[in-house]
Order: sequence, then structure tokens, then C-alpha cells
Amino acid sequence: MKYLVIAFKITPNSEIARDLLASLSADAGFETFEETADGMNGYVQESLFVPQMLDECVKVFPLADTHIEYTIQEAENKDWNETWEQAGFEPIVIDNRCVIYDAKHPLGEDARLTIGIDARMAFGTGTHDTTQMIVRQLLDADMNGKRILDCGCGTGILGIAAAMMGAKEVVAYDIDEWSVENTRHNAALNGVDNRIDVLHGDAHVLSHVSGVFDVVLANINRNILLADMHAFKDIMAHGATLIMSGFYEDDIPLLVDKASALGLEYQHKYASGDWRCLVLRNG
Repeated sequence: MKYLVIAFKITPNSEIARDLLASLSADAGFETFEETADGMNGYVQESLFVPQMLDECVKVFPLADTHIEYTIQEAENKDWNETWEQAGFEPIVIDNRCVIYDAKHPLGEDARLTIGIDARMAFGTGTHDTTQMIVRQLLDADMNGKRILDCGCGTGILGIAAAMMGAKEVVAYDIDEWSVENTRHNAALNGVDNRIDVLHGDAHVLSHVSGVFDVVLANINRNILLADMHAFKDIMAHGATLIMSGFYEDDIPLLVDKASALGLEYQHKYASGDWRCLVLRNG
């Protein structure tokens, strides 16, 4: 599989500009991003890249005082983040109840839940606000005996957390084959691989999954959430919960309207920085 790396130069470079660009450019096919000194790099499969959508995103970028330039080149066929992986990452503590730590380094923290992550070639170690908001919802809920769906699993943190909290079964999927393998690897590291089934693909894989789910987790961008919410609804049990993040305050009316049209009831909204999380109920 051949990947492209798009180097974005953002002037002025700010967290809100990077977050907005990552969210708006998702339809161009990007799978993941990493911060750089003057902006960020985006990674996309060459076969899925839609340059016209990227051009449109840059053209209509909502921050009027922000200028964006980018260059495109082929990504090396290796672990793009090798140096970072060797250095590892500091433990991420969520409300003193959960610690996400680098599995290659010993953990000295004491918490109700500890999750070891070996990031390998996939990105996502729990540092992002969206991941932490969803983990908080899981910590506040009863996962015992529940069947969980993790949509766009990345490194597998959310599904692994649910399994470690007592979920009887987790089905996860991701369009990135490296993320699929990394989730399987991390599930084994945490001793829950016997309860996590990881699939490669987008929401269409759900047509091959039998039964319904008690909790659906979706940490994805707004446009994919809007496009796939009907697929989530179709596999939710009566009374099931949908926890979504990966969007901003201005996106909430669109998401809630879509949910309402599908029969999903708004329950709660949570905020962390510029990011938001929604909790919805089926029936």
C-alpha cells in the first residue's frame, strides 16, 4: 500500500488551525496527522487521495487570518514515526482513574484502569481531548456484560478500555490496515484479545456483523459521523448508547438533527478545549 505525506505550512501556526484543518480535510482521504514545527503532516493512501477536496478545504478555510500552503510527496515505506516510538510517550492520566502508558516503559502510576499502548505504525496514544472524553464516559458507565462497537479504532484504546472494564465482546474496525494490526497487538498486550474482534474497512463492514450492540463508540470527524450514523443506528439495541466525538461546538446542531431524524435521543454534551462529545440513546 503506497502512502502520500502532505506537509502543511500554517501561518500563523496554532492548535485551533491544525485541528480545523484536520477535521475539514478528512474527506480528501486523510487517515492521520502529526504536528510539525510550522504546521502538520497528513498521511493518506495514494489510491484514496482526493486533491480537489483538499484544494477546496484550503480555499474556504474558516480562519480568515490563516494562510495554508502544502507540498505532496511519497511517504517512505517504513515506520514513519520510528524516532518518536523509540523515545516513547509519558503516561496520560485521566481523572486519576485511568492511565494510558507506553507499553515499552514501566508504569509507576496507580489507577483503577491501566492501558498499555505500543503505538507502532498507527497514531493515537490517548493524548487527544476526544479520546479522553470518551474514556471518561466509559469510566462513568457500567460495561459489565455489554457488547461494544468501536468505530475507527486507531490504536484500540477505547475498545480495550471497554473490555478491561468488563465488556463481554468488542467489535472494532478501521480503514487503516496498520491500525487494525496495532489494535490486535495492543489488545493482546492488555490480555483482552480473546474479547476483541478487529475488522479492516469502513462502516460497510457492519453489514457482515451479526447481532446488535449496547454501546457504540465513534471518535471520527463530523462528515464521517453524519454519513455513517444510520449504519450505527441499524446495529444498536433498544436503549443502546452512542458516544461520539471528533467535532466542534458548531457541528453539534447538524449531528443532533441527524440523530433525531434517525430516532436517537440527545442525552448529554461534554467539552474539552475546542472539542465536543455527544451521548445519544436509541429509543
